[in-house]
Amino acid sequence: MIVDLFLYFTVYSFIGWLMETAFASITHSKFINRGFLIGPFTPIYGFGAILIILSSNWIENVLGNHYTSLFISILISTLLVTVLEFITGFALEKVFNAKWWDYSDNAMNIKGYVCLKYSLLWGILALFLLKVVHPFLDEIIYSIPALVKRYITAFLAVYFLIDTYKSVISTLNLRKAVMNYSNMSTRKYREIIVKYKRIFHAFPRLLNLNEGIKNRDIRSILNGTINQIKIKIKNRLQT
Repeated sequence: MIVDLFLYFTVYSFIGWLMETAFASITHSKFINRGFLIGPFTPIYGFGAILIILSSNWIENVLGNHYTSLFISILISTLLVTVLEFITGFALEKVFNAKWWDYSDNAMNIKGYVCLKYSLLWGILALFLLKVVHPFLDEIIYSIPALVKRYITAFLAVYFLIDTYKSVISTLNLRKAVMNYSNMSTRKYREIIVKYKRIFHAFPRLLNLNEGIKNRDIRSILNGTINQIKIKIKNRLQT
């Protein structure tokens, strides 16, 4: 059971990353790795899917009636995933003193972390997950030999531990630079900002950190770096 749940978590984390990355890339007309982790996984989708699956199974066992249990499952799934999104957004803001996403302009939002529009979207995704995606995925995972699943799970567990560790360290280093910019040289600060530019491209609201501060404005630093790269490429093509 635990092995299967971990495989579900991995697959749905990958699907979530695909959805987020595709949307961001299409919106900005360039590839954007829309994830906190270095690899192609967005864990909030994996955790959300597990919450939906477990709560749905529990409700169906308690209520029995298919349509009633499905309706209640969608409502509870929507609530659980919304709470998960709120907690994640709140925690990330506490770390960086800035929102990684902000729904303040959307109707019926709570502190900008969640809003009715995206909560309803979570509900639609939960329905699609329970009725279409998960039954198909469940059959595939069920068909994999138990020993093979254990090996795959062990490999993925090690991978996630390494990726999470490296991603957290990177985030803490970036936070230290952003919060304590006055204690480091301009050159060192710029090197750190450029090194972690993927995070800023993935979560554009973080570009507003240190806005307007001379030699510390993140948006200006990254835009300047991009312009320098363009100039170098242009010069090479002309020679």
